Amino acid sequence: MNTTSRTRAVDFHAIGERLRAYRIGASLRAEDIAAQLGVSRAAVYRMEKGEIVKIETLERLAHILDTSLASLLGVGAEYYTSPVAYIERMRQLETDATRIMAHFEPISFLLTSDEYGGYLEQMLHEAHPGIESERMQALMKILGERKRAYARRRPPIISLIGLREIERFVHFGLVGRIDLPPSVRMERSLAARREVERIIGLLRAHPMDMQIGIVDDSMPNATFQVFERPSASFVAVSPFRFGELPNVATGIAQVTSAPEAVELYTKMVENLWERAYKGQQAAELLSSMLKVV
Repeated sequence: MNTTSRTRAVDFHAIGERLRAYRIGASLRAEDIAAQLGVSRAAVYRMEKGEIVKIETLERLAHILDTSLASLLGVGAEYYTSPVAYIERMRQLETDATRIMAHFEPISFLLTSDEYGGYLEQMLHEAHPGIESERMQALMKILGERKRAYARRRPPIISLIGLREIERFVHFGLVGRIDLPPSVRMERSLAARREVERIIGLLRAHPMDMQIGIVDDSMPNATFQVFERPSASFVAVSPFRFGELPNVATGIAQVTSAPEAVELYTKMVENLWERAYKGQQAAELLSSMLKVV
């Protein structure tokens, strides 16, 4: 195989996407990377857009970004210790997804109301009082971009929601820690109920591009998404939480396009979907839950 054939076999556009995600997660600007590589800022942006990059440069980038060359190349699995980097990677994978299958605790951020973002920022400050302002702003910005992009494109989504997780969500409310004043706890519990009522409304409306299943059974411990894309499908598994008692401090998320992983997670979604309550039946189940929690 000649050099040209090998170059064409490498997906530099995907490498550029991962490079951007790792850079944002490391709180580095393009000029910071450029200074360490000895190139222009424009050159870094071109790399992130998919320009061909020498392997020696990729090795230096991996070192600068505190990741491995394999993760940067997307060989096997990509690993993310930064929730900012991980969420940016989610945004990229959702950009041209033809279908998304997801399980989050308690619900996918894409299905939340416009007011949820404000509560999430408060919860994150409560859970992680030492979180840097720049990191918080980056995280909330990317989450907002994801939601706006989803609203524009409306790719079909299958969202699995665990009934036990929803019960806990309403019980605790939108809080980052438990030791909040009773009045705040009450207000946050009401906010959580409004989010569940929103899900009930979606179940009753049953939009064609949104399938929601309520699972009254054991759910996976980690949240995950399967992205079906024209070029390849991906699985993303994450320890980070954006519901009550959130966690953006500790954990390692991973993304892979390994066919076995995609197949196994897709089968798990199909099995859970088969057992899930849907439509009016699911709406009634959640309504009954709200009456007793």
